[in-house]
Amino acid sequence: MQISDNWPGYSLDLFTYPQHYYGDLEYVLIPHGIIVDRTERLAKDIMQDIGDNDIVVLCVLKGGYKFCADLVEHIKNLSRNSERFISMKVDFVRLKSYHNDQSMQDMQIMGGDDLSKLTGKCFLLTLFFMFCKDIVGTGRTMKVLLNNIEKYKPKMIKVASLLVKRTSRPDGYRPDYYGFEIPDLFVVGYALDYNEHFRDLNHICVINDHGKAKYRV
Repeated sequence: MQISDNWPGYSLDLFTYPQHYYGDLEYVLIPHGIIVDRTERLAKDIMQDIGDNDIVVLCVLKGGYKFCADLVEHIKNLSRNSERFISMKVDFVRLKSYHNDQSMQDMQIMGGDDLSKLTGKCFLLTLFFMFCKDIVGTGRTMKVLLNNIEKYKPKMIKVASLLVKRTSRPDGYRPDYYGFEIPDLFVVGYALDYNEHFRDLNHICVINDHGKAKYRV
């Protein structure tokens, strides 16, 4: 799904959201119900592509944990209600790419089990969002992650991201599966934070200047 640059979003008055964020948001970009439905469709597409292979899922924390959990649960439900059973193992890494609302030049990558266990396995990397060029708009981080995985010779590598953010540089890496292509906006909610705030917001929303100033560190 592609959300246009001139999309005005939904009024906050149409939805419920935590009262402690009143005055901190511009509008709802993607309501929670639409996120759930779209994630279920991504799970179906992944199931069709993976076939009878088991999956090793690597979740990029922290923002990606809710999307990963919901995506895995949908895949499990589809597997449970079909003739095919897909086994999944989930592991986690953490990336740090922002200070306040500014993307940092260098990406920090932390965590993850021994990747040698990926040899011969189907691998699904789950992210919350990425720019069309990359997670931080440079291409370096995705190349580092994929290069680290590829040297262990997995059977298949697929990348799933809930959001792809349009930038002025449309060339470069794109995930195999993504839920929504959005304008170049700073968004929060659905476990995506601004200095550890807004993770408890179910909708994906655009933060306003007041909210940025209020929670700036």
